[in-house]
Amino acid sequence: MISAFKKMFSIPQLKEKLIFTIVLLALCRVGAYITVPGVNAEEVVRLFKFTAGGGQNLFQLVDIFSGGAFAQMTVIALGVMPYISASILMQIMVTLIPSLQREIRENHEAGKRKIGKATRFITLLLAVVQSSVYALYAVKINNSNPGIIVQELLNFELAGYPWLFILLVVLTMTTGTLLLMWLGEMISERGIGNGVSLIITLGILSSFPSVLGNIIRQLNLDSQESGQLTFVSVAVLATFFVAVLVGTILLVQGQRNIPVQYARRMVGRQEVQGGSANIPLKLNYAGVVPVIFANTFLMSIAFIAQLVGKEGFFDWMAGLLSPGSISYLIVLSLLIIFFTYFWTTTQFHPEQIASELKKNGAFIPGVRQGKPTQDYLEESMNKIVMAGAFSLALIAILPTVVSKLLSVDANISNFFGGTSLLILVGVVLDTMKQIESHLIMKRYDGFMSKGK
Repeated sequence: MISAFKKMFSIPQLKEKLIFTIVLLALCRVGAYITVPGVNAEEVVRLFKFTAGGGQNLFQLVDIFSGGAFAQMTVIALGVMPYISASILMQIMVTLIPSLQREIRENHEAGKRKIGKATRFITLLLAVVQSSVYALYAVKINNSNPGIIVQELLNFELAGYPWLFILLVVLTMTTGTLLLMWLGEMISERGIGNGVSLIITLGILSSFPSVLGNIIRQLNLDSQESGQLTFVSVAVLATFFVAVLVGTILLVQGQRNIPVQYARRMVGRQEVQGGSANIPLKLNYAGVVPVIFANTFLMSIAFIAQLVGKEGFFDWMAGLLSPGSISYLIVLSLLIIFFTYFWTTTQFHPEQIASELKKNGAFIPGVRQGKPTQDYLEESMNKIVMAGAFSLALIAILPTVVSKLLSVDANISNFFGGTSLLILVGVVLDTMKQIESHLIMKRYDGFMSKGK
């Protein structure tokens, strides 16, 4: 593997992509240390710890996805969540509007540009709305805990609201989100891996030192008294982490190979011998997309419900979507299953595969060409997707169950399993595959398996 890493930087094109990706990811983390102007960062962090209280709640999950930026009220506190929410809306619109589907089929590049432009516009709107809610919530908290916001900014009021502070928060946080969106698109276009997924992964990894420090503090090694964590619970947690890691890798890598036979055919004036091949149907065709979509969807709804108010409908919604509750786990599982089927339906097209097979004189043994092949592929994928969707949902809710059983801090269990681990494994494996494809193209052995 060490030699493979050396070869990665011996290929000029791959080296440029890797350096470009690393530099842009480093720029993404800079924003996590720049607090919104006029805000006392230390007071915000102290208040956040008090609000989180050690239990599992919405703020901790948002903070994990933003890499600690949310807790410090920085310029990238919203992270890439508005962009992901906008992508969800556009995927739904493409599915529901036939004209968009037709435009994508007829002119894929033009349709892709149109969807990209609409996604960016929706991202801008969502970022403005979410940052406004964030600002109003900060003002509300400052009224009961003075010292968070510089008083001079609060003196400029209009209709009872400190419009100067709200405008400042909206401008800085919206700009931060748009900057992350642009950096993510640039990484996807000119770098290695999916830019937005890598930004989320980097945010999760950045919380590792604090999680490790939290474990050491809770072990209470400096005292004779037992701490909140014991070595037995740490050992159980480590075993759980290894088991979930192995299961996640198997889920991401698992696939069913559909055998395909090629009949003899004429190419020009020569007869080409038939052969055999496989159509790989992945167990987890949608990757980590359903998990990210489901968590982002819940965070967006619960974020607004919990920050806007605590009366009537909002109070009920905040309680229903409180992370760690039974209702939250049920809704999260159902959303993961739904988005798994939804994403697979929009991305997997059995009719195109069946058409290509027929065009090339290929067939699945025991299945007629055309519509029967399409139905067979669709039925096979539905069975596989069902197993993959339920597996994804199970892995996503396991940390909460472990946290309740072992009385472990939710921050620790969330990092060592569930959503965070799914995203980490999925993104790392996808990035490694892209790097390996560059190595194999240059006749090098990859580092995921031996070359032939």
